[in-house]
Amino acid sequence: MRWHGFKSKTKMIETVTDFFNTITDSEKIIHIGGLTLLLIIIFAETGLMIGFFLPGDYLLFTAGMLCGTSDLNVSLILLTLSVTGAAIIGDYTGYFTGKYMGERLFKREDSLLFKKSYLEKTTFVFKKYGAAALIVGRFLPVVRTFAPIIAGATRMDFKKFSLYNFSGAILWCWSLIPLGYWFGKKIPNAVGYIEYIVLFFMIATTASLVHGYFKAKKEIKKQELIKYPN
Repeated sequence: MRWHGFKSKTKMIETVTDFFNTITDSEKIIHIGGLTLLLIIIFAETGLMIGFFLPGDYLLFTAGMLCGTSDLNVSLILLTLSVTGAAIIGDYTGYFTGKYMGERLFKREDSLLFKKSYLEKTTFVFKKYGAAALIVGRFLPVVRTFAPIIAGATRMDFKKFSLYNFSGAILWCWSLIPLGYWFGKKIPNAVGYIEYIVLFFMIATTASLVHGYFKAKKEIKKQELIKYPN
């Protein structure tokens, strides 16, 4: 009985692991679910707190590349427009979620799928870039998910939010997807190196954020020393 129970638990863990491996593998997502699953994933990552771990950047670039190699049988215009729409709707969902939760969001305890550090990271981006964080955040994992939620929780003006929502979605989708499409058309063999190509872009954007974070911390310490000298 114990051995049977152990085998069942092991099988369940393997099933869960396979599931997470699938939904974080951009190429598998597109090959399995095509455009429909792609749109669901983009919506979930930009609109639901539990979607922060999903591979948005990978998906956009991979979708463009597979469109360029004709492995994804949709036109570039249809692909880019539909993904842009999913990203916009996702951010609106996040905005109204944040508006509904309000201050409760910042008092929420850590859990398996939620960490206060996610809010802190996103709040820092807002302090650094203001409302433009909704544009900058599109290119940053985790921040991409929580930026619209914080915008709603802090009661950002809806018209202002809409402007940055549309601008960010257009810039995000209409840069990564066509770039991937170009790679697919010009260098079709690059499909096998998707992870490394997107990783390069992610490192570049994250490095900029980290540099800004430590720079801001130094400035805060200097201000504290001026106000409260020993």
